[in-house]
Amino acid sequence: MISRDMAARRRISATAAMALVLGGCTPGDHRGQGGDPPSRPPTAPSPSTSTDPLADCPASGVRIRSTGGDAAMGLRALGIELINCGDQPYELNGYPVLHVFDEQREPIMLRVVNGAKEITSGFDQPPRKIILAPDERATAVVLWRNLVTDSTVVATNGEYLTVAPAAGQPAEDVDPDGPVDLGNTGRIGVSAWKKADPSTPAPTRPAPPPAPSAVPSSVSPPDSRL
Repeated sequence: MISRDMAARRRISATAAMALVLGGCTPGDHRGQGGDPPSRPPTAPSPSTSTDPLADCPASGVRIRSTGGDAAMGLRALGIELINCGDQPYELNGYPVLHVFDEQREPIMLRVVNGAKEITSGFDQPPRKIILAPDERATAVVLWRNLVTDSTVVATNGEYLTVAPAAGQPAEDVDPDGPVDLGNTGRIGVSAWKKADPSTPAPTRPAPPPAPSAVPSSVSPPDSRL
């Protein structure tokens, strides 16, 4: 016959053993038993939230972006790149079409110089017909001078730039990599589209512009390439 003291000791031992078993369990062993839910692992971003500027191809089949700017002795050079992000060949034959806007998004009236002859030399190669296969690129350079020749004329500073592949084509916002500080020149230049070498990686900045030339405009400039 078991005494009352022995029965009480057995109940205490059983309770202590159960406490040790429960205390040794990990939080993962108690899922579905109440308390705070386990933390979820971070989810990968969907394609629609990608920061890749070429992730979403426009209906036009091409994407235009800047490759960064360079400045030397008041001469500004901004590289731009057009990528055929579609699945069909894309034809180019001419110059990019530029529009500059102020900080209120109002258009700035200025003259676009195709070939940039009045701004600097070396970028006046005439346009040629080029065909871009899918994933191929074309490049051009936008040029201007931060030059003030008349203190009575307010200097022009553009904040936004749009570029279209050609006249009548949809334009895209392009990062100007800083203000488009035209001084009071009232003009901006652009080189013709040129097919990029497929073996050359996409540049992050344009090649530095050549030093200002003293060659008269009537003399052909040197055959410089970007």
